[in-house]
Amino acid sequence: MPHIVCEPCNNCKYTDCVVVCPVECFYEGETMVYIHPDECIDCEACVPECPVEAIFHEDNVPDEWNSFIELNADKSKELPVITEKKEPLAEG
Repeated sequence: MPHIVCEPCNNCKYTDCVVVCPVECFYEGETMVYIHPDECIDCEACVPECPVEAIFHEDNVPDEWNSFIELNADKSKELPVITEKKEPLAEG
């Protein structure tokens, strides 16, 4: 089961998480990053790196953010991979 980036990342887009990902499964959108569900190996390395606590195991996504499961799956297939830390929107 993959991890999912949820609402707290939207308009923050910290990228601390992408640097620690051993399989490069993060994809960059305009306002947040997404995890490709077929590439995530469930290592949890990204979870403690997220300063806004936006990353959840798919089984633990809060009900109000369930739509982010499908959003991550869809967006990660159409966006470019991100592997380097960038300035977050929250501080930009």
